[in-house]
Amino acid sequence: MLIHAKTALLGSDWAHDVRVEIDLGRITRIRNQAAAAPGDVQVDVLLPALGNLHSHAFQRAMAGMTETRAAGRESFWTWRNLMYRFLDRLTPEQIEAIAALVFMEMQEAGYASVGEFHYVHHQPGGAPYDQLSELSQRILSAAQQTGIGLTHLPVLYTYGGVAQEPLSGGQLRFGNDVERFLKLVDECRSRLPDSDSEVGIAPHSLRATSPLDLSKALVATSDGPVHIHIAEQVQEVTDVQAALGQRPVAWLLDNAPVDARWCLIHATHMTDAETSALARSSAVAGLCPITEANLGDGIFNGAVYVAEGGRFGVGSDSNIRISLPEELRTLEYSQRLRDKQRAVLVKDGSVGHALYTQAALGGAQALGRNAGEIAEGKLADLVAVDRNHPTLCALSDNQLLDGLCFAAPDGLVTDLWSAGRHMVQQGRHVARDRIIPAYRSAIADLLASV
Repeated sequence: MLIHAKTALLGSDWAHDVRVEIDLGRITRIRNQAAAAPGDVQVDVLLPALGNLHSHAFQRAMAGMTETRAAGRESFWTWRNLMYRFLDRLTPEQIEAIAALVFMEMQEAGYASVGEFHYVHHQPGGAPYDQLSELSQRILSAAQQTGIGLTHLPVLYTYGGVAQEPLSGGQLRFGNDVERFLKLVDECRSRLPDSDSEVGIAPHSLRATSPLDLSKALVATSDGPVHIHIAEQVQEVTDVQAALGQRPVAWLLDNAPVDARWCLIHATHMTDAETSALARSSAVAGLCPITEANLGDGIFNGAVYVAEGGRFGVGSDSNIRISLPEELRTLEYSQRLRDKQRAVLVKDGSVGHALYTQAALGGAQALGRNAGEIAEGKLADLVAVDRNHPTLCALSDNQLLDGLCFAAPDGLVTDLWSAGRHMVQQGRHVARDRIIPAYRSAIADLLASV
């Protein structure tokens, strides 16, 4: 496949009349100042597509169902109780249909890949399916339907709290001891749909696993991404400190081999010392600004983290809204509102350029994908946007990513490739007309059962 772009972002620089050759999912040749040839896919602005580094696909079906206030203070913990009741009805077929919709929406929003932090493993009540990886296979099938690049992250979830309380209620669908969890991971690895797919592991949190179990899982899985929820809520920080003697991020950095394999999801509540230490670890901070705002989590310590050279990417988490530009602008705007200043998450120059390119590189690292920039040898995770849109047409090359992040609406993506698979064309996913009816049918059945 050959793509001709009027403008393309190559590394940190803009180039014009760029011809990109793709073979077996990878970029094999890039030529500047090249004329388009018959048969080329012609696009306006070509960018490296981001990886969505944190998703719970099934929660997409809950969007809009939890925006009411119960008696007393509404919080993450009351939202979580509603989520448990919802998922207790989900069937394998419904999980697959929901995931396919989510992955399609991600690609239409400009994400070429996803890290699916998957913790619903068993039947309601906790009994395993005949195939332990039944629900993971549904996620793999949804990825195959949509062509998205998948990093599947089966979750180790063993306890109901940091004091190692037993699982109960909706949590019973999550539970595995380490031995069964490792069997699940092996089953997933044997069933990957595409050559660019990956399986990592996701110890859910310091609340849902133990130091011993975490150590065992890490020893048994010496390669691949490692993702973990950490320091998302104030109560979590308090509980972990009481049980383990340290705040969550400090404990993890002192007691686990945190390095470039790791992605610490949220890391919202950190001291400056913890923030600097995380930045120096080479791990990625997995930030989910829309979900974090929706759940009232708090604001990431972004100014200190960026000043220390920390790596980050973004994810859509609960999938209440899937919008790549909005994730990036919400991240920056949260910093501005807290600090009462502008242009916080950049040391010098364009904020949009810094946000977009750093999130592209950080997301690729977190997902274990050889992507994140347009360069020979990289996976062809690419996205094209329409520069003729009124919010972009007046902007210079160096202002384009500022316009995309801060001014543009959704819907500017014209084309998207996931490892060379041309899945979005003329703004629509190629399987949209099949995926949406299947989702509507699945959600109707789900609502009828609730």
